[in-house]
Amino acid sequence: KIISIREKYLHLEELLADPSTVADMERFKKVNKEYKNLQPLVETYGRYEKLTELMESAKSLLASETDPDLREMAKEEITDLEPQIAVIEEALRTLLTPRDPQDEKDVILEIRSGTGGDEAALFAGDLYRMYMRYCQNQGWEVEVVDESPGAVGGYAKVVLDISGENVYGKLKFESGAHRVQRVPDTEAKGRVHTSAATVAVLPKMEAEDIDIRKEDIRTDVFRASGAGGQHVNRTESGVRFTHLPTGVVAESTESRSQHKNREIA
Repeated sequence: KIISIREKYLHLEELLADPSTVADMERFKKVNKEYKNLQPLVETYGRYEKLTELMESAKSLLASETDPDLREMAKEEITDLEPQIAVIEEALRTLLTPRDPQDEKDVILEIRSGTGGDEAALFAGDLYRMYMRYCQNQGWEVEVVDESPGAVGGYAKVVLDISGENVYGKLKFESGAHRVQRVPDTEAKGRVHTSAATVAVLPKMEAEDIDIRKEDIRTDVFRASGAGGQHVNRTESGVRFTHLPTGVVAESTESRSQHKNREIA
């Protein structure tokens, strides 16, 4: 299985050096992501091969040599190599364990304040800053898709589009209710309050993951309301998609660009 994976890895390496792959940014990103996913396994197997070669050499020396000093040296090398090989074999087993295919996907993360009024919104803001800092440390790209600020700070709701390496795999267990007990900034008498916020982490679907026929979609464009001044009143930037077989409706008015709203919807 490892040999087969290594052959695929070398093929991906060739594709990354191919000018036609480099010219197609979407394809390049996809190939590069798959290449990086296989890299730890291939590199670990390379170290395993070197260790097993040293082990075979030491065993051969022990079997063929009559010199006591050389035999002792071979025994010491075998004793030293055995635990190293055991550790790297375990690492290979872990790397070969099937992963959740969703783990590599980018993520839509929603933080919504729950019970607790203004303090819950402040807590949602704390969660937002925490996740933003974590994403920054991971080297991920983050785009704020939607936000509803709280009355005294924080957020009633904020939605993030997070892209990078192994995003869903690292964030999926954040989904659920988060609770804090503290004396909030909004409390004048120093009483402890319990506030909650919910976090939803959804793997971001790619176009190829979803089989939707164009003829099953009705598209409506309309003038968005809200911030944007005269621009909103003059342009039909809002987009609404209706999936006719199911009646599911998705719309976006977040961007001033109709193209961007189509992408979000």
